[in-house]
Amino acid sequence: MPDLAPTPSVLFVCVHNAGRSQMAAAFLTHLAGDHVQVRSAGSAPADTVNPAVVAAMAESGIDISAEIPKVLTVEAVQSSDVVITMGCGDTCPVFPGKRYLDWQLPDPAGQGVEAVRPIRDEIERRVRNLLTEITQTT
Repeated sequence: MPDLAPTPSVLFVCVHNAGRSQMAAAFLTHLAGDHVQVRSAGSAPADTVNPAVVAAMAESGIDISAEIPKVLTVEAVQSSDVVITMGCGDTCPVFPGKRYLDWQLPDPAGQGVEAVRPIRDEIERRVRNLLTEITQTT
């Protein structure tokens, strides 16, 4: 019998969509495959993904070098089941019926790869917990 449960969708949001939200989206995509729809965006997207973030993720075997920061849209929020903010403050739109989580994490902007590693590892831990949670409820 086919699985008729809808695919859960998760949106990761930070200010520049160049670090934390890119790492979280990459980990969830890597771990969940096509079992979860993953998006990331920023309230004020940067021009490129932080090179130290790209390097730190490569150490984990995940290539995000081709990713481009994306602007946060109302549509992205509306079409997501879970919205995880990472320091975007009041710029994230809030809609009833959505699940919101705020992950307080240091901003890797301007940091070297040594400073990004512990942030990356904490994001991976949280993403693994999130994946366990959302796949148990669907």
